[in-house]
Amino acid sequence: MKILRRDLAFNRPGSVKMVPVDSEDLWFAYNLIAPGDYVMATTVRKVLRQMASGARDAERVKLKLEIKVEAADYEKEGSVLRIRGKNILENEHVKIGAFHTLELELQRPFVLRKDLWDSLALETLHQASDPTANADLAVVLMQEGLSHILLVGRSMTSTRARIETSIPRKHGPAIAGYESAMKKFFENVLQAFLKHVDFKVVQCAVIASPGFTKDQFHRHLLLEAERRQLRQIIENKSKIILVHTSSGYKHSLREVLDAPNVMSMIKDTKAAQEVQALKDFFNMLSNDPTRACYGPKHVEVAHERMAVQTLLITDELFRNSDIATRQKYVNLVRSIKDSGGTAHIFSSMHVSGEQLAQLTGIAAILRFPLPDLEDIEM
Repeated sequence: MKILRRDLAFNRPGSVKMVPVDSEDLWFAYNLIAPGDYVMATTVRKVLRQMASGARDAERVKLKLEIKVEAADYEKEGSVLRIRGKNILENEHVKIGAFHTLELELQRPFVLRKDLWDSLALETLHQASDPTANADLAVVLMQEGLSHILLVGRSMTSTRARIETSIPRKHGPAIAGYESAMKKFFENVLQAFLKHVDFKVVQCAVIASPGFTKDQFHRHLLLEAERRQLRQIIENKSKIILVHTSSGYKHSLREVLDAPNVMSMIKDTKAAQEVQALKDFFNMLSNDPTRACYGPKHVEVAHERMAVQTLLITDELFRNSDIATRQKYVNLVRSIKDSGGTAHIFSSMHVSGEQLAQLTGIAAILRFPLPDLEDIEM
C-alpha cells in the first residue's frame, strides 16, 4: 500500500490517503474500513439528463464522493472492494444522504477518515504500508495432470494459476503418449512458475506432490533453466525445496506449512508464526487441556484471571458491524499485550485462519491451568 498523506494519532480522529498497489492491499483496506468511517474516492455514477426535446438521457459522470460507511464487501476473485454508505459531500449529481457504492480499485487513490484510530487500525495500516513484508512463500502443488500455483503473503493466500492437462495411462502402448503429455504438462507449469514467482519477493518456493511428480518437475525445471539460461531459477535454486503432500489440491497447503524444512525457511514471517501458534494450541489442548481454551466467553474469563499467555484471534471478529463488539476485541488484544502476553491476529484468507474460524475464531494458551473453565457455558 502506498501512503500519500497521513494525519492521524492513536485514539484520535484522523485521515490517511492511500493507493492500493496489489490485491493484498485491498484486503488490508477491507480490514481497515469499519462501519461509521468515512471514505472519499472518485467514482462513476449514471446521471439522468433532461434534453430540450423532453426526452431523458442517461450519462455516466465521474464524481468525487465521500460516504459514511455502512457496509463493505471484498470480492477475492476479481480483487474488488465495494463500500456502501450515504453520501456526505455536496454534489450537483448526488444528494447528501443518498446511498452510493464506491468501488475501490488498484492504483486508484482514496481517503479514509476515522473518528478514532484504535491500536488495531494503526497496526493494520503499518503492516499494509511495510514494503519489506510481501508474499513470503510460493507453492507449486501438483499431481499428474493438475497443478496449483499459490502465493502465501502477509494476510492472504492467493491462487495465481491452475494448470490441468489430460494425461493418458502409463501402461502398454500408451506409454509414449504418457511421456509427451507429462512433458507438455511440466512445460505449462514452468511457464506459470516463471510468470508468477518473483524471487526478489518470496523467501522460498516449494514444489509439493504425492509420489515422484515433484522430483520429476524439479528436474525438468533445473534442466530447462540451464538450457534456456533462466537466471532467476539458476541463481535461486537453493530457495526451491521439495515436500511430500497427499494431493495437488489446495487443501494440501496445510501439509506444506507443517513441513519442518519449509518452516525453517520462513520462520520469521507472519504466516509461519500463525501456523506455529495454532500447532502449539492444539498440542496444549491434547496434552494439558486445562491450559488451553477457546470461545469468547472462556477466553474473556481466562483473561480476567490474568491467565492468557498467547491469544489466537481471527481478523473476522474485528469486522463486526457492531462497533462495541469490535472495540471489545481491540481492547482484549491490547490488554493481553500490555500484561506481557502475545496476540496473533490470524487472517481468514490463510489456511490457519480458516482452521481457527472453525473453532469459534478465538482461542488461548494459558499461563497456568484453569480446570473450572469447562463448567462455564460458552
